Amino acid sequence: MIEASERRVISVIVVNESSVLSRITDLFSARGYNITSLTVAPIPESKYSRLTIVTSGSVRVIEQITKQLHKLIPVLRVYEHADLVEKEMAMIKFPVSENITDINTLCEAYNGKIVNVGENVIIAMVADEPKRVENFLSIIKRYNPKEIVRSGAVALER
Repeated sequence: MIEASERRVISVIVVNESSVLSRITDLFSARGYNITSLTVAPIPESKYSRLTIVTSGSVRVIEQITKQLHKLIPVLRVYEHADLVEKEMAMIKFPVSENITDINTLCEAYNGKIVNVGENVIIAMVADEPKRVENFLSIIKRYNPKEIVRSGAVALER
């Protein structure tokens, strides 16, 4: 019986030192696991960083990943989120010729806004649940985006 592969969010708390990220990504690549999204940031007022990793796999694969992560020396804590609040950000560059009012209205519906207007471009930003960011990016195609940049997911357990 083949187990279903599901999207999973894993947080890893590590000592903030050089080569930690490399060791973690090496662990994934050596075992053939894909990382869909990876976000790393220092934890304020500490010597630690939080990595938020989005991957996919069966329950067995995720258990294997978390066990292997626990074995890495700079790793303090690994946990897979069960009940979480997850957000992702996207920034989008539009030609200034597009309808700024329509773009802003759409942004506001997805927890976003226009963050910069230049001579030739409008830059908008949204921050929402990953599925909603995906929906927003699909909707705004009609406004001819010139460039789209997405962050990785960040998550906290409730």
